[in-house]
Amino acid sequence: MTNTLVDTHSRKIDYMRISVTDRCNLRCVYCMPPEGIELTQPQNILRYEELLRIARISAAHGVSKFRITGGEPLVRRGIIEFLKDLSSIKGVEDLSITTNGVLLKDYAARLKEAGLRRVNVSLDSLKRDRFQKMTRGDNLQNVLDGLHESEYVGLTPVKVNMVVIKGFNDDEIIAFADLSKERPWHIRYIEYMPFNTQEGWQKDKCLSAKEIKELINQQAGELYPVISGPGGAGPARRYKFKDAPGEIGLISPVSEHFCGSCNRLRLTADGKIRTCLFSDNEIDLKTALRDGSSDDAIERLLFKAVAEKPSQHHINENVFKKCSRTMSLIGG
Repeated sequence: MTNTLVDTHSRKIDYMRISVTDRCNLRCVYCMPPEGIELTQPQNILRYEELLRIARISAAHGVSKFRITGGEPLVRRGIIEFLKDLSSIKGVEDLSITTNGVLLKDYAARLKEAGLRRVNVSLDSLKRDRFQKMTRGDNLQNVLDGLHESEYVGLTPVKVNMVVIKGFNDDEIIAFADLSKERPWHIRYIEYMPFNTQEGWQKDKCLSAKEIKELINQQAGELYPVISGPGGAGPARRYKFKDAPGEIGLISPVSEHFCGSCNRLRLTADGKIRTCLFSDNEIDLKTALRDGSSDDAIERLLFKAVAEKPSQHHINENVFKKCSRTMSLIGG
């Protein structure tokens, strides 16, 4: 067995997203129904020591970047101590978190002290009434305060993720772009993706990254390409306005997939490895973690998952089947 995780398409897997909970303090319309979802029983959620064991084994085989997701990761008790332990694992070079930002102001300094490098904040509207409609929560000011506090304590670059939904929040594309002219934030536009939600997914609500870029160029000023440094920018195509402190990122999983360079695995809160966001194929690690299996056995499961990683997803193809799990269960 080789020492590093490389799939059958010669992609080196060096990035893992770990969901620590399926619980969330918001009810975003594209993620879950208003009454919430049936939550996983606490005993079926991986314990922190189990997550750390997987991270340690993965890091020994070349996984150097970890992102903590949920649900909302900051609602899980003990998250700061877990991050401290995770950041101290040999081989972990980059540690970040995706959050809805509601609790971020109070946590930012402690996150930085725990070894976190930066934050990605999911924010889909800058209008209070629309934010309430989209998230079913009146927390916009909390999120904005959290962004500023993250910048202040050095969780940088602060990244703001906006899921663009045609006919709902696409009229705010320019307002978000203008934030990059004012703050050193990376504003990232993400195409609306197909997930199993109560409201369903309608392809005609998806505004392509190309359309978003053209709109920004026409109404906010010319965008100039940014050359990614070492490690690149992940799936985002990066741009900025002349002399702006921040950046614009375009993420196009639907219109122009980036599967050929996909370097990631996802670990769900209930202990399943997913090799593609839009595939329901999963490898169970929880059973091995709890039946006394050795590190070697868990290692073999990781390599098995990587070996089964598909070459690409099949959105926009006739064979595509919408993901059966909601985003809150998979991890962002």
